[in-house]
Formats: sequence, C-alpha cells, structure tokens
Amino acid sequence: MEIVSIALVILIFGLLASGLWIGLALIVVGVALAWLFSGIPVERLIPVYTYNVFTTAELIALPLYIFMGEILFRTRLSSALFSGLAPWTGRLPGRLLHVNVLASTLFASISGSSAATTQVVGKMSLMELLRRGYGPSVAMGSLAGAGTLGFLIPPSTVMILYGVLANESILRLFAAGLIPGLLLAASFMAWIMIHTTIRPELVPESERALSRAPMRERLSALKDLLPIVFLILCVLGSMYGGLATPSEAAALGVLGAFLIAGLQGMLNLRVLRDIVLGSVQTSCVLGLIILGATVLGNINSFLGVPDYLTNLVDGMSLSPIALIAVLLLLYIALGTVLEGFSIIVTTLPVVLPLVTAAGFDPVWFGVFLVIVVEMAQITPPVAFNFLVIQNMTGTTATTLARATTPYFLIMVLFVMLLATFPQVVLWLPNLLYGG
Repeated sequence: MEIVSIALVILIFGLLASGLWIGLALIVVGVALAWLFSGIPVERLIPVYTYNVFTTAELIALPLYIFMGEILFRTRLSSALFSGLAPWTGRLPGRLLHVNVLASTLFASISGSSAATTQVVGKMSLMELLRRGYGPSVAMGSLAGAGTLGFLIPPSTVMILYGVLANESILRLFAAGLIPGLLLAASFMAWIMIHTTIRPELVPESERALSRAPMRERLSALKDLLPIVFLILCVLGSMYGGLATPSEAAALGVLGAFLIAGLQGMLNLRVLRDIVLGSVQTSCVLGLIILGATVLGNINSFLGVPDYLTNLVDGMSLSPIALIAVLLLLYIALGTVLEGFSIIVTTLPVVLPLVTAAGFDPVWFGVFLVIVVEMAQITPPVAFNFLVIQNMTGTTATTLARATTPYFLIMVLFVMLLATFPQVVLWLPNLLYGG
C-alpha cells in the first residue's frame, strides 16, 4: 500500500507539472493505478462514473451560478456598489477602504466566485481609491483579501463542488458558510481600522477626519443597492425561505441577472455570445475536474488508500487540533502550486476520511476547506486574485504578496479559531436543518 500511495503522489504531481489539464490528469492517474495494482475493469466503470456525475441533480446549480456571474460581470453593479456604500463608511477609520470589504461581502452573496468578486468590485472601487490617494498597498491588499469571500459566503461554487464530492447537503454547507463569512469580513474591517490608525498616511489627508454623511444622503445612496438586494432575495431568500432548492435558486438568480442587465441596457448579441461562451468553457472545465476526482476517488477507495492513510495517521496519535494544524500547513503548501478547485479534488478523497475519523463534522470540514482554498487565491505564484489585480494595476506579485500578508494571517488564525469552536460553523445549519 505504501507503493500505491507513493505512485499516487508521483503520478499526480508529475502530470500536473507536465501541463496536462487537471481533470484529465486525475482520470489518467486513476486508470494507471487501477491497471498497475488491481484487476478493476476501469474501462467499464468510467462510463458509469461519467453518467452518475453529469446526472447529479445538485450539480445543476454549478453552471447556473457560473452563468449568473458572467452576466453580472457585464452590468454596472460595480459602480452601484461603490456609490451605495461609500456614504456609510464616513465614521470608520480607513473610510472608503471598507467599501472593498462591504462590496465584496454583498457581491459574494450572489456570485459564488472569488475571482469574479475581486474583478467586479475592483473594477470601480480600486481605481477610485487609488485616484483619491489611498495607499496602494492597503487598497490592493484589502481588495484581494475581501475578494476571497466569494468562496465562503453562499452561494459558493466551491461549496457545491465539495458537497457533490463529499455527498453532503448543499443547503447545510451554504448555511454553515454564512456566519464565518460575515465574521471574516468583520475581521478584515477591524484590521483596516487598526492599520490605518497606526499608519494614518495610508488615507489621504482630505479624508482622515471622520465625518458622517447626512442621513438623507445615506438613505438616497441605498437605491443604488436595490439590484443587489433584489438578487440576494432571489437566491438566498428563496433558499432559506424554503421556496427553492439550490439549483432552483440559481435559476432564479440567472433570471434576475438577465433582468438587471436588460434594464441597464447592457445586453446585445455580442455580449450574449460572450456570456454563453464564457459559461460553457468554465462549466466544461469544472465538469471534467469533478469527473476526474470521482474516478480517482473511487479507485483509491477500491485500492484501500484512504483506509491505509487513516490508520497511518491514527498511529501518529495526533490530537484533533494537531491534525487540523498539519492539514493547514499542507494546504498552505499546496496553495503555492495549485488553484483552489484542484486542491479540493486531489486531496478530498484521501483527507476527508482522516478528518471524520478524528471526530470533525464533514460540514465543518467543508468550511475549513473553503477558507484554505481562499488562502490559495492570495498565495503566489498561483493566485487568481493576484492575477485579477495585476491586470488592473500592473503591480508585481511581490508587492501584492506583501500587501495581502495581513489578510492571509487573519485567515490562518480564523481557521484555528473555528477548529477550537466548531459551533460557530455548525450552529446555523443545525438550527435550520437539524443535526
């Protein structure tokens, strides 16, 4: 079994290093292990796995949320978020820097994607902050850090992927991510207040004095947030109100996004073509990754790899917190060479049995995994939020890495806090759906 485990690691990282698509790499590794170490009729099983994966009802939500994100990226939501939130930040140290976090939190609740959240929010807020004279490091760092909330605050494409692969309820996972997502956003805002208090030069002198905008101006600004509120009601309101499943809520979100884009006059044949092509390309890539993970995970189970590694870890007599700390270090290391979806599909079949054997709830582990995937979004050299911000500003990866380090460390401390107090994650899903 040691030989199988070693061959598994060598094959996966060898194929990934060769540039082969992650989905194909996982399928090739699974087939190779089956042929080398067992008599599994893998050529008969792959068609069965393919049918089962692509007819999974929960998976329908994934391309729908991707479709919705493609539509929203082509609307004027970025400027609406900035103008609707800016008047409410006057009394907070750091002033308009908090718009990055607040706007990312709101957009995360309808997009499901970290990179999309960073791109849409940054399209307006980052350029405006830099134009006004805010410190580039804190402006870019807060956007990159807050953009990761797109994976944690529901709806989340990563949570859908985890739920399908781990056979967990998507609704429970969405509910589990809500409170940690809001707490993490509050932690980012707290750091911005501390940082700008210690270093006031990060805020332009003209905006250092805290002042509250007139109530009339603040209330008037709220009208700009109505499209976001409408979409939140369509997606989260329908799910938590018991009116729709995650897939049905995603369909409502697509209809709502089309309505907003149409009312803003943003739809034409060229835009519709770009929306459809972008959605199909992303959905196909993720579908292949999920299929590859299913093939490899099932073959690993046939070969007994998860049981072997579970017994190996049990023999090390690690406490549950020590196990989580070891996994955290492992995922931080993987985040430097793999993007988030790849991290989940390559490790979940092996790691999930270890975690459940240690007594952790699979729903809790889903939130843990989402947060470490968020860390990968700001861990160079493979960091999608970095790429988004670099395309906007031309800043080097080294500069961005320094700017995002505080937010990375906040997420590390936050994960360990959730490991110590798991009820922060589990309270809401248990309240809503029992447990």
